[in-house]
Amino acid sequence: MLYRRLGNTGLQVSHLCFGTLSLGPLQNNLSSKDGSEIIFDAFNKGVNLIDTAEIYGTYPHIKAALQKLNSYNCECKNNCDPLNEPIIITKSYAYTAEGARASVEKAFEEIGIDRISIFMLHEQESRLTLRGHREALEYYLSCKQKGLIKAVGVSTHNCEVVESCAEMPEIDVIEALVNKDGIGIGDGTIDRMLSAIKKAYDAGKGIVAMKTLGGGNLFKSYSESINFVKDLPYIHSLAIGMKSSGEVELNSLLIEGGQPDAELLAAISSMERRLHVEYWCEGCGKCIKRCKNGALSMAAGQAEVDRKKCIMCCYCAGVCPVFAIKII
Repeated sequence: MLYRRLGNTGLQVSHLCFGTLSLGPLQNNLSSKDGSEIIFDAFNKGVNLIDTAEIYGTYPHIKAALQKLNSYNCECKNNCDPLNEPIIITKSYAYTAEGARASVEKAFEEIGIDRISIFMLHEQESRLTLRGHREALEYYLSCKQKGLIKAVGVSTHNCEVVESCAEMPEIDVIEALVNKDGIGIGDGTIDRMLSAIKKAYDAGKGIVAMKTLGGGNLFKSYSESINFVKDLPYIHSLAIGMKSSGEVELNSLLIEGGQPDAELLAAISSMERRLHVEYWCEGCGKCIKRCKNGALSMAAGQAEVDRKKCIMCCYCAGVCPVFAIKII
């Protein structure tokens, strides 16, 4: 596995980052045991960067994987090299100091750790939202001073936020939406996003790319999509959602420049995934308000999906009161 220094953080991260959203209740709803096995497979491939968020519901999966890793490293001590110590990114929508404190404590408790590598403001939309979340950011910075958090960051789908964070010395890491077609970028083109990311990279920020496969919309150009982002010189790591050991193997090989199994690549490339609204949708509109990409609208009293805009994050499912939304 290839490793890169994550900006000025001092952290050495794998070029492949394990995105855990696909494991949790918002998507494939794997048990913590099954999910932990897949994460552990990634550890065995040399992946040391794990991406999660409070909303993902995957802290138990990571906790179980860390327990297995610790057991493995204890058994292997003095006999072989232990696996890399994982670096965990997590994120919260908190905007007050009290909310941020609760989010940090929840991460510590549910993952079973007493410090975290990278804590982020989740899904920031503009300079205004950055200002509105300043109190939470200050709390994370105070945790950094105490050694409870190694680095502080921001995740975003928007170019404006990357451009702003490039000029903020208190931001260490930016997780930004990057894919070859620019699917899901909220305020511009892929060219503008790449220009913003390069500016942030040159300013010493750690850069983690997300939605490399456009939330699954780019499966049919799987290798091309990953290679597009992998070959960008100002991306430190690619966060890719994985829900099987086969996907871990395929992505590891692609990131390392190897030749993956043709049959496995064909099977994954041909996968069809889409956001589905069940017939019992009550038309409350909460999902429409939650979607930052404008992919949901109301039609005949029920939510309807615009597949050209949907990046299949499935965050909308988290606010559905009747559990009518899922990825199939």
